[in-house]
Amino acid sequence: MADVSLNGHVHTITALVHDRPGVLARVAGLFSRRGFNISSLAVGHSETAGLSRMTFVVEGGDWVVEQVTKQLYKLIDVVRVTNISSESSVVREMALLKVKSNKDNRAEIMQIVDIFRAGIVDVGKDTVIVEVTGDEGKIDALIKLLQPFGVRETMRTGRIAMTRGGVAAGTKQTAVPAAQSAPDTEVVP
Repeated sequence: MADVSLNGHVHTITALVHDRPGVLARVAGLFSRRGFNISSLAVGHSETAGLSRMTFVVEGGDWVVEQVTKQLYKLIDVVRVTNISSESSVVREMALLKVKSNKDNRAEIMQIVDIFRAGIVDVGKDTVIVEVTGDEGKIDALIKLLQPFGVRETMRTGRIAMTRGGVAAGTKQTAVPAAQSAPDTEVVP
């Protein structure tokens, strides 16, 4: 899936940061002060104790990515910044969708959910909560198909991404051909 905005391209940037109070606020403040828009931001613990990994989606041209990278490196808590937009990567998003349902349409909703390899994680009297993981297009398509039933609430994580293979981000890699990838994968050149 090729993401393009009116301002240029959509870039995926990862940053390894010290896991300390206030780091997220400083990073968000940096973006805000410089006038850069973050389309998506996901943060979580990394494989190394005391470090977290942030995944940003930033819109703009190469100049924006260069400036974002330079500004991030100015923050003392930032260990490493990598633009993985041109790397072969696995890109995912997760969403929870609360959908109106009743005994008459629940089976149809379940059928749609199964087609998308999603799951129903909660069933209420008049709603179901669907959990779906995949690329942005897959999630958008599922939401579109569920809208006629009534999507009451949507919660999305934003993009997370990781370069493929055993090589660290920023290092040249060979992509896995799409035919050898798992059925629910996206090869990003």
